[in-house]
Amino acid sequence: MARCPARDHTPHLTAQKRKRENRVTTELPLQAVLFDMDGTLVDTEGLWWEAVERVAGRPLTEADRPDVLGRPVEHTAAWLASAHTGGGPDATGGPSADGLAAALHREFADRVRAGVVPRPGALALLAALARDGVPTALVTASPRAVADTVLRALEALGAPEFAVAVTADDTVRTKPEPEPYLAACRTLGVDPARCVAVEDTPTGVASAEAAGCAVLAVPSVVPIGAAPGRTVLDGLTGVTPERLRALAGRRLTVMSWNLWLGGTMVDDHRAKQLAAIRASGADVVGLQETGGAAAGELAAALGWHHHRAGENLGLLSRHPVVARLGDPDVGFYGAAGVRLLVDGEREVDVWTAHLHPTPYGPYGAAFDGLSADGLVAHEGARLAGMREALRRIAEAAGGERPVVLVGDFNAPSHLDRSDAVWPVTRAAEEAGLRDSYREAHPDPVRDPGHTWSPVHPVHPEEGGRRGCPEPQDRIDYVLHNGRGLRVLASRTLVTGTPAAWPDVAANAWPSDHAAVVTTFAF
Repeated sequence: MARCPARDHTPHLTAQKRKRENRVTTELPLQAVLFDMDGTLVDTEGLWWEAVERVAGRPLTEADRPDVLGRPVEHTAAWLASAHTGGGPDATGGPSADGLAAALHREFADRVRAGVVPRPGALALLAALARDGVPTALVTASPRAVADTVLRALEALGAPEFAVAVTADDTVRTKPEPEPYLAACRTLGVDPARCVAVEDTPTGVASAEAAGCAVLAVPSVVPIGAAPGRTVLDGLTGVTPERLRALAGRRLTVMSWNLWLGGTMVDDHRAKQLAAIRASGADVVGLQETGGAAAGELAAALGWHHHRAGENLGLLSRHPVVARLGDPDVGFYGAAGVRLLVDGEREVDVWTAHLHPTPYGPYGAAFDGLSADGLVAHEGARLAGMREALRRIAEAAGGERPVVLVGDFNAPSHLDRSDAVWPVTRAAEEAGLRDSYREAHPDPVRDPGHTWSPVHPVHPEEGGRRGCPEPQDRIDYVLHNGRGLRVLASRTLVTGTPAAWPDVAANAWPSDHAAVVTTFAF
């Protein structure tokens, strides 16, 4: 059962969490285990199925599963309302979606109060984690009232207290969005990349993986396939803290972010930048348009290491910087890098690049009707910039070291568009760099991954193009060379709902680009 909330609350902190606040450190390979509730810890999927059958007034079938299991209650209620009214969005005469949602909540809560049954192995695993001092969180798409009922039943059966409980009432967006898991990690003070999420549905798995967690999937009804960073088991019986530690392994989460003139277009921009970086779960952030001072000021506030290059580029890292790479006086456009020592054991080179924005290819395609050859001809300066960056990267890495290149390339990807060759990203690919976002999301139609622009739905400049729909495109990247790096998850990130230009001063998101956040197994 799930519920899509309309308000934003603070996740629930228990006494256990407060006692352990100072015990979580970045040195622990497994910082927390995050559990889904329905179908994972307790066998409530059957109770929810019964509740929907009662409200629907008929037995459910296999064909009904996509609209019943792992979906917000509002979705299921709207689906039932549509079935009653013939399916039209404006149809009338049947029960309302709001009324059906209330009935679903009531029927399910009655069944939960009548008693829940823990899934085999769940109580033993919770007890073992408590003995080992590993914090646990409950992350559920059910409402607070239902979660509290289930928690009381589990405690009566001897389950230890959860450190944190995040329910549908605590986040604006619920599963499959990453927000619930990110909220739990933020409240615990842990890195999502060093946590294991235990889930039973594809919807929950998608939420945890988008947040950057390793996942143990224990399917209850719907099959779940294996994938990088995901382990699939029949159940929790025999699962130990040691096995979960092995699943967590080493993670490196890298973020690429254009700060938009240092963030100065938005009020209180530095605090908003810090909030976004903390919410991302990033270990390393490659910055563009820093306005000179951003890298140093953000690193000081985070307690991280940093490198500033030229007037525009910067890198932040929670891991120590053991070498600075490239030209520190690179200027406004170009690339710069650092060598990081991750967990005191492995070195990785991370570079940030910003390529020249004009002439901008998507404008040539959308506004000027240029041919494929004409579009490619306009990529000359960016292609030269990319080739110079690739030369420096190869020279520094020496052929064997893991490399990540992030940046605002101001160029679309040849993996996304077929109207031209788009040579900038092709050059990176030919040099052995892989596009992490497209590895995680191979279909550009289903997952376009647009990063330009969350605040420009129409063209912002003066002239004949002003007011025309702004081409939305993916021009920000996290690339890697695959040497010891494996993509677990990649997503674009925008916090809040930014107002459009020019009314941007109050935006929670202090940039005109979306960020890209990729978690690697390392």
